[in-house]
Amino acid sequence: MSELKAFRLPDVGEGLTEADIVAWHVRPGDPVRVNQVIVEIETAKAVVELPSPWDGTVARLAAEEGQTVEVGVPIIEIDVAAAAGPAAPAEPAAPAAEPVSAERPPASPVAESQERQSVLVGYGVKPGATTRRPRKAAPGTAGPARAAAPAVPAAAGNPPGPAREDRALAKPPVRKLAKDLGISLAGLAGSGPGGSITRDDVQRAAGATAARSGNGQAGAATAAAGGPPREERIPVKGVRKAMAAAMAASAFTAPHVTEFVQVDVTETMAAVRRVRDLPEYSGVRVSPLLFVARALLVAARRHPLINSSWDEDAQQIAVRHYVNLGIAVATDRGLIVPNIKDAGRLTTPELARGLQQLTETARAGKATPADLAGGTITITNVGVFGVDGGTPILTPGEAAILAVGQVRDAPWVVDGQLAVRKACTLSLSFDHRIVDGELGSAVLRDVGSMLEDPVRMLAWT
Repeated sequence: MSELKAFRLPDVGEGLTEADIVAWHVRPGDPVRVNQVIVEIETAKAVVELPSPWDGTVARLAAEEGQTVEVGVPIIEIDVAAAAGPAAPAEPAAPAAEPVSAERPPASPVAESQERQSVLVGYGVKPGATTRRPRKAAPGTAGPARAAAPAVPAAAGNPPGPAREDRALAKPPVRKLAKDLGISLAGLAGSGPGGSITRDDVQRAAGATAARSGNGQAGAATAAAGGPPREERIPVKGVRKAMAAAMAASAFTAPHVTEFVQVDVTETMAAVRRVRDLPEYSGVRVSPLLFVARALLVAARRHPLINSSWDEDAQQIAVRHYVNLGIAVATDRGLIVPNIKDAGRLTTPELARGLQQLTETARAGKATPADLAGGTITITNVGVFGVDGGTPILTPGEAAILAVGQVRDAPWVVDGQLAVRKACTLSLSFDHRIVDGELGSAVLRDVGSMLEDPVRMLAWT
């Protein structure tokens, strides 16, 4: 006799109200164990893995990949009676989800440092009890099957194929695009590796469907040329939706002021090269960002008001005597700002490792809500995009953000003589309710002075 329990989407932190289903790791009929990862969701903060709260067998997936689900809505039903009874004989030929194995290959030191336990709110943490579930194998190789979204009705003019929708070989973002465009994957021939369906395949099918539906000569010409449709709609969800709301709120709430200074960073670039050879930095990717971060931490200690926030309700300024240093990171899902907790207390080698781990984790889509919460001041490195500077928007709840432009050769007067030096533009945006022009200029001048002569960091520490 079955005993079904519905697992409802939990609030994984920060009072979130909804999340998007990114990828299921199980499908109906699969056995599951407590703390086994069953689904990846994308919240307004990050992508989070949710573990199963029970032992049992998956009875039904109540939400499909790409769907937005409100907190408290059931997303999966698990039959827990099967776990209480005698174990059913294994079916070797069934493509069941592979259980977590204790014999998985050892991870690299970097991977081990990034790995985290999945914590379900309300169930607590069992140190060492969870392991990361192996990813889906490459096309043509053996591996656990991933649950797929329910079939999307075939679009007009797109004949249904003999295979079911969940048999189509396509990544979750491609499935979501097909669903948004009303295209059935069952009838598409994939042009990707191993016959997988790509975004281009879906877009070509959408263009052909539009042409057959009489959506204008331009659509027909595009379809005939085999090109993508003339317009694409991207749903605003998850991290991108939260980023847009936060930036709009910040821009129209805090009165922004931005100041600029161009500095000679020749000595800093030389120091970066020397530090890379030190044994304390072995295995760490040392970049100029490390010196920028240390300079901003020193400046925040010299001018504490720059590391504060405006409390509108209490009509107070909260001055923080600790620094959770945020680093703006561009990801496929949008801009996120994870932060290094209590960065001011770290040694420089520890800060270098923290910066490397933070950026690698964020770009891999593994930043947790805790990683993104509680920042006090931010650095955004726009130089990696090949630009000199800009007017960055404050991270909500912070008083300042420092933008670092590209380092490039520039003519510079040194001791009365013209020379070619390494130059960089710094841009500091600040909340003018808290930081006046004098304080903002002092902070920017201090950071620039330390980058021109890194020895000043020692003198001012």
